[in-house]
Amino acid sequence: MNGQRLTEQLQLAFTPVDAAVSASAGRDGAEPVVAKCEPERPAVANSLMEAVCERENLKKALRRVKANKGSPGIDGITVDQLSDYLRAHWPTHRDELLGGTYTPSPVRRVEIPKPDGGVRKLGIPTVLDRFIQQAVLQVLQPAFDPTFSTHSYGFRPGRSAHQAVAAAQGHLASGFRWVVDLDLEKFFDRVNHDLLMGRLARRVSDTRVLTLVRAFLNAGVLEDGLVSATEEGTPQGGPLTPRTQKVTFSLSA
Repeated sequence: MNGQRLTEQLQLAFTPVDAAVSASAGRDGAEPVVAKCEPERPAVANSLMEAVCERENLKKALRRVKANKGSPGIDGITVDQLSDYLRAHWPTHRDELLGGTYTPSPVRRVEIPKPDGGVRKLGIPTVLDRFIQQAVLQVLQPAFDPTFSTHSYGFRPGRSAHQAVAAAQGHLASGFRWVVDLDLEKFFDRVNHDLLMGRLARRVSDTRVLTLVRAFLNAGVLEDGLVSATEEGTPQGGPLTPRTQKVTFSLSA
């Protein structure tokens, strides 16, 4: 499987990709999502990594990372420097991704204050890793998003916390009188990697993608000059593990 590569992917050069991105000033529109429950089954074939490295997918990922801006990771490379870096190094990283050998960098630890006290720990990936994560997200999300509950509003295309509040208000207008606000403390800090990968493997059969996601989970955290291993949890701060936010869900009672 590691030797399988599509001819057009071998011909992909990043310079024309970046040129096309520079010429495009539009924003990607979000399509409406219809959620429904489906039995879990392999959602993609063994060519998933080729889809991640596909030209249009990369162009879209680059636009999104540039639009999101954000701080540099441990290598100091900024979003504004990403295009120049990719012109010089993308062919090597593409070969690593297609060969299943890409190694992410540790994330940079950042702490931000919570409104109710305490701090929230974020892990800021390098801009290169954010670019690759975004490309992976764009391929995985269409396979997983339709299986989520229609009452789920967090980090989904075309969904927002404002819609969750509007749904709660709609239930109140229908005669319901209870709205429950839930927040699972440190949920993302305690995600079990083995359980997460087991769930992902039910729908993803490309072992290169599974290996890459596991590598992002285990990349480690740079804090006070030392890199510590990450044996559980997901480092919030990148496209695959965005910063958590409080979302209101309405429950009939």
